[in-house]
Amino acid sequence: MMQKLLQHKYGWLGILTVLLVLIYLSAGIGFRTDLTADKRYSLTNATKQLLTNIDSAIEIHVFLTGELPADYKKLSVATEELLDDFKSLSGNLVRVKFEKPGEDFPNDTARAILYDSLARLGVVFERNEITSTDKSTAQLIMPSALVVYGNRKPVAVDLRSSRKVFRQYNIMNDVEPLEDKEATRNAAEALLEYKFANAIDKLTRKTIPTIAYLVGNGEPVDLKVNDLGESLRNEYRLAVFDLKQAYPDPALIDAMIIVKPTETFTEEDKLKLDQYVMNGGKLLWFVDKLHAELDSLMRSQAEYTAFDRGLDIDDLLFKYGVRINGDLLQDLNCSKIPIVVGRNPDGSPNMQRVPWPYYPFLSSQTDNPISKNIDRVLPIFPSSIDTVKAPGIQKTILLASDTNSRRISSPAMVSINSVKNEEDLLSFNNSFVPVAVLLEGAFQSLFANRASAALMDAVQKTTNRPFLRQAVKPGKQIVVSDADIVTNSVSNTTGPLPMGELPFEGYRFANREFFLNCVDYLVSNNGLFESRNKTIVLRLLDKEKISLQKNTWQFINIVAPLLLLAIAGAILQWRRKKKYGL
Repeated sequence: MMQKLLQHKYGWLGILTVLLVLIYLSAGIGFRTDLTADKRYSLTNATKQLLTNIDSAIEIHVFLTGELPADYKKLSVATEELLDDFKSLSGNLVRVKFEKPGEDFPNDTARAILYDSLARLGVVFERNEITSTDKSTAQLIMPSALVVYGNRKPVAVDLRSSRKVFRQYNIMNDVEPLEDKEATRNAAEALLEYKFANAIDKLTRKTIPTIAYLVGNGEPVDLKVNDLGESLRNEYRLAVFDLKQAYPDPALIDAMIIVKPTETFTEEDKLKLDQYVMNGGKLLWFVDKLHAELDSLMRSQAEYTAFDRGLDIDDLLFKYGVRINGDLLQDLNCSKIPIVVGRNPDGSPNMQRVPWPYYPFLSSQTDNPISKNIDRVLPIFPSSIDTVKAPGIQKTILLASDTNSRRISSPAMVSINSVKNEEDLLSFNNSFVPVAVLLEGAFQSLFANRASAALMDAVQKTTNRPFLRQAVKPGKQIVVSDADIVTNSVSNTTGPLPMGELPFEGYRFANREFFLNCVDYLVSNNGLFESRNKTIVLRLLDKEKISLQKNTWQFINIVAPLLLLAIAGAILQWRRKKKYGL
């Protein structure tokens, strides 16, 4: 039949037409199956829905390109593969361009101006030292992308992971932990979908949630919460609400943040918060139950007693499902602080960084979408949290200490040298002590069985809403037993530091990421947090076995094939001589 068709005068034209039609039809048909165990090439349903609902073009400029180290090259390839899926699902409304900004600029001054403007948008820069036999050069790497939508302010995406993966080490010696770069970049790859989907969602959303910072009970309003305010202003409408002046309205305020109160909450204060929760409001608590500050310790030059602040919110939190204990939590896996240990020969103080168990590293021990896949979080004098019975409330531990923890009950003595001998070391026998807890469900009012008719009438009159004994719908709260997770230090020379960064350290922990994830989880209903739980398993060779069996595998891979060829050749030669007598 094909032969007859080709013999026809216009046969070749018919065949060409059929082929073109088939090519055109196949271009509109896409099919791909993800056979990986960890589903690394599959997008979540929330991301798919977001992309299919895009109504106008979104441009994504990826700056991680060019000659890159192996770990960054792998991250760049993963980014390209992910954005190809974004482009396909959006009907080509997501437009992707890999570029190196300023590469064609005529001089360094123009390039520096461009880099400065990109840095203000949130683009990050890294310098990579390339060392050869005769020289060392610095390579500028930009592991970032910029998402642009219409005339809205572009959103920068940090392609790196805030989670640094370290190899095992002993915190009590002077050896600094070594970062496992392969595992760190792997954690970054797992978060790519969430980061890009979250950036697109924030650019295309129709309404912007309102977040209120609560004052009225001694909460800080100075530079110590500078980073908190700046972080929220970039993504939300930020307001300040004085609890002494009025009842908060959940119709106007999507979530309220309570940071480091120092004055007692009155019954009226608690009633206002309680009815806010009953009407659907969300609360984010960062509470220091005990007064314990490093400044107080330095002024005393020895030790001092941490005391209860007397906030009088224990009954309210207990009703919702948690109890902040009157203790200080320590862990041997902790940060270090500079301490004067003597004098140098010239009379200047000799500073040494020593482990400080009052600054324990916190991480997630559960697969929750808020704190999974982020770096360690650094608290300052945290307390422990216990969950208590609360009908209908689901509790999720967001942050906990490591495996060598202890609790110092109140009145807690704080001293520079808190670990004096081996007996003290043996007392660090607790593991995974909670510091941050997520509460979800239909909360019951603290005042349900003790509100008088006059009180209920007063609430009705003031708020134009009836007094509620139980929440009208399931709600969310997050309780953190350390306020300094979201405050920041202030340098006398450079001003406010980022939250999670200690003076003179130059390393920023994931406090900001944890804080923003908490806020986003409370006010977002888009389901994108599902993609934060994605795990990409890093299947690496066992380095210990490689070291022990190095010579064996070198012999198998190099010498053994040559021996097999020689033996096979000898056998063939022997058979040839035997058969032909040669």
